[in-house]
Amino acid sequence: MKTLLAITFVISSFFVFAQSSINDIKVGELPPEVKTILDKYVEILHSENLDVCAEKFIEIAGGTLVSPDGKSLRSSVKPYSLKKDFDNIHFYKNPANISRVNLSASSTQGFGESAISGKVYKIWIDKISESEGIAAPISILLPDASSLIKSPKIVNIGSL
Repeated sequence: MKTLLAITFVISSFFVFAQSSINDIKVGELPPEVKTILDKYVEILHSENLDVCAEKFIEIAGGTLVSPDGKSLRSSVKPYSLKKDFDNIHFYKNPANISRVNLSASSTQGFGESAISGKVYKIWIDKISESEGIAAPISILLPDASSLIKSPKIVNIGSL
Protein backbone atom coordinates (compact mmCIF):
# COMPACT_ATOMS: atom_id res chain seq x y z
CA MET A 1 0.00 0.00 0.00
CA LYS A 2 2.81 2.44 0.89
CA THR A 3 4.56 1.64 -2.38
CA LEU A 4 1.39 2.35 -4.35
CA LEU A 5 0.95 5.69 -2.56
CA ALA A 6 4.58 6.61 -3.23
CA ILE A 7 4.25 5.79 -6.94
CA THR A 8 1.01 7.77 -7.18
CA PHE A 9 2.68 10.76 -5.48
CA VAL A 10 5.68 10.68 -7.83
CA ILE A 11 3.51 10.47 -10.95
CA SER A 12 1.15 13.24 -9.83
CA SER A 13 4.12 15.44 -8.84
CA PHE A 14 5.52 15.11 -12.34
CA PHE A 15 2.35 16.55 -13.85
CA VAL A 16 2.17 19.36 -11.29
CA PHE A 17 5.82 20.47 -11.57
CA ALA A 18 6.60 19.69 -15.22
CA GLN A 19 6.93 22.69 -17.53
CA SER A 20 4.73 22.49 -20.60
CA SER A 21 6.54 22.81 -23.91
CA ILE A 22 3.57 24.54 -25.58
CA ASN A 23 5.25 27.97 -25.31
CA ASP A 24 8.76 26.80 -26.19
CA ILE A 25 10.68 28.81 -28.77
CA LYS A 26 13.80 27.92 -30.73
CA VAL A 27 17.06 28.65 -28.92
CA GLY A 28 18.07 30.87 -31.84
CA GLU A 29 15.02 33.09 -31.19
CA LEU A 30 16.31 34.13 -27.75
CA PRO A 31 16.87 37.92 -27.84
CA PRO A 32 20.60 38.80 -27.70
CA GLU A 33 20.14 41.06 -24.66
CA VAL A 34 18.59 38.15 -22.72
CA LYS A 35 21.44 35.82 -23.74
CA THR A 36 23.93 38.48 -22.57
CA ILE A 37 22.31 38.53 -19.10
CA LEU A 38 22.38 34.72 -18.94
CA ASP A 39 26.10 34.70 -19.82
CA LYS A 40 26.77 37.41 -17.23
CA TYR A 41 24.96 35.37 -14.55
CA VAL A 42 27.05 32.28 -15.31
CA GLU A 43 30.18 34.45 -15.13
CA ILE A 44 29.04 35.95 -11.80
CA LEU A 45 28.44 32.45 -10.38
CA HIS A 46 32.14 31.75 -10.98
CA SER A 47 33.12 34.54 -8.55
CA GLU A 48 35.78 33.78 -5.93
CA ASN A 49 33.21 33.62 -3.10
CA LEU A 50 29.50 33.99 -2.39
CA ASP A 51 29.84 37.54 -1.03
CA VAL A 52 31.43 38.79 -4.27
CA CYS A 53 28.85 36.81 -6.25
CA ALA A 54 25.97 38.49 -4.36
CA GLU A 55 27.46 41.98 -4.84
CA LYS A 56 27.75 41.47 -8.60
CA PHE A 57 24.36 39.75 -8.90
CA ILE A 58 22.41 42.79 -7.64
CA GLU A 59 23.04 44.54 -10.98
CA ILE A 60 21.19 41.88 -13.01
CA ALA A 61 18.63 40.68 -10.42
CA GLY A 62 15.04 41.84 -10.50
CA GLY A 63 11.49 41.11 -9.46
CA THR A 64 11.06 39.46 -6.09
CA LEU A 65 14.80 38.70 -5.85
CA VAL A 66 15.47 42.33 -4.90
CA SER A 67 14.18 44.81 -2.34
CA PRO A 68 11.39 47.21 -3.41
CA ASP A 69 13.99 49.92 -4.13
CA GLY A 70 16.00 47.45 -6.26
CA LYS A 71 19.28 48.30 -4.51
CA SER A 72 19.79 45.10 -2.53
CA LEU A 73 18.92 41.42 -2.65
CA ARG A 74 16.07 40.18 -0.48
CA SER A 75 17.41 38.60 2.70
CA SER A 76 16.55 35.03 1.64
CA VAL A 77 18.20 35.16 -1.82
CA LYS A 78 21.91 34.98 -0.91
CA PRO A 79 21.79 32.18 1.70
CA TYR A 80 19.42 29.96 -0.27
CA SER A 81 18.80 30.24 -4.02
CA LEU A 82 21.96 32.17 -4.96
CA LYS A 83 24.10 29.93 -2.73
CA LYS A 84 22.61 26.82 -4.37
CA ASP A 85 23.44 28.09 -7.87
CA PHE A 86 26.90 29.29 -6.73
CA ASP A 87 27.70 25.89 -5.19
CA ASN A 88 26.46 23.92 -8.21
CA ILE A 89 27.64 25.97 -11.21
CA HIS A 90 30.70 23.72 -11.61
CA PHE A 91 28.34 20.94 -12.80
CA TYR A 92 27.28 23.06 -15.81
CA LYS A 93 28.94 23.80 -19.13
CA ASN A 94 30.86 27.05 -19.36
CA PRO A 95 30.00 28.88 -21.50
CA ALA A 96 26.41 27.86 -20.90
CA ASN A 97 24.81 25.55 -23.46
CA ILE A 98 21.12 26.32 -23.84
CA SER A 99 18.94 23.27 -24.47
CA ARG A 100 15.46 24.79 -24.17
CA VAL A 101 13.68 28.14 -23.95
CA ASN A 102 10.10 28.65 -22.79
CA LEU A 103 8.43 32.04 -23.30
CA SER A 104 5.70 33.45 -21.05
CA ALA A 105 3.98 36.26 -22.91
CA SER A 106 3.44 38.67 -20.03
CA SER A 107 4.38 38.84 -16.37
CA THR A 108 4.75 41.47 -13.67
CA GLN A 109 7.16 40.82 -10.83
CA GLY A 110 8.51 42.78 -7.88
CA PHE A 111 7.19 45.73 -5.88
CA GLY A 112 7.72 49.47 -5.74
CA GLU A 113 10.61 50.84 -7.80
CA SER A 114 11.76 47.29 -8.60
CA ALA A 115 8.44 46.26 -10.22
CA ILE A 116 9.07 44.99 -13.72
CA SER A 117 6.70 43.86 -16.49
CA GLY A 118 7.39 42.01 -19.70
CA LYS A 119 8.11 38.64 -21.29
CA VAL A 120 9.77 35.92 -19.20
CA TYR A 121 12.28 33.62 -20.89
CA LYS A 122 12.79 30.42 -18.91
CA ILE A 123 16.14 29.15 -20.18
CA TRP A 124 17.44 25.63 -19.49
CA ILE A 125 21.22 25.20 -19.40
CA ASP A 126 22.95 21.84 -19.77
CA LYS A 127 25.16 20.10 -17.28
CA ILE A 128 28.68 19.08 -18.32
CA SER A 129 27.59 15.46 -18.58
CA GLU A 130 24.17 13.84 -18.84
CA SER A 131 25.24 11.50 -16.04
CA GLU A 132 25.33 14.60 -13.77
CA GLY A 133 21.58 15.11 -14.26
CA ILE A 134 19.16 17.10 -16.35
CA ALA A 135 19.33 20.73 -17.51
CA ALA A 136 18.11 23.41 -15.09
CA PRO A 137 16.22 26.66 -15.73
CA ILE A 138 17.03 30.31 -15.11
CA SER A 139 14.26 32.86 -15.74
CA ILE A 140 15.00 36.25 -17.28
CA LEU A 141 12.38 38.97 -17.74
CA LEU A 142 12.70 41.25 -20.77
CA PRO A 143 10.88 44.49 -19.85
CA ASP A 144 8.16 45.88 -22.07
CA ALA A 145 7.95 49.54 -23.10
CA SER A 146 5.76 50.50 -20.12
CA SER A 147 8.23 49.24 -17.52
CA LEU A 148 10.42 51.76 -15.65
CA ILE A 149 13.23 49.20 -15.75
CA LYS A 150 14.62 48.95 -19.29
CA SER A 151 17.25 46.18 -19.11
CA PRO A 152 16.55 42.43 -18.76
CA LYS A 153 16.64 41.09 -15.20
CA ILE A 154 16.97 37.61 -13.75
CA VAL A 155 13.78 36.91 -11.82
CA ASN A 156 14.09 33.26 -10.76
CA ILE A 157 17.14 31.25 -9.66
CA GLY A 158 18.03 28.35 -7.39
CA SER A 159 17.48 25.39 -9.71
CA LEU A 160 21.10 24.64 -10.63
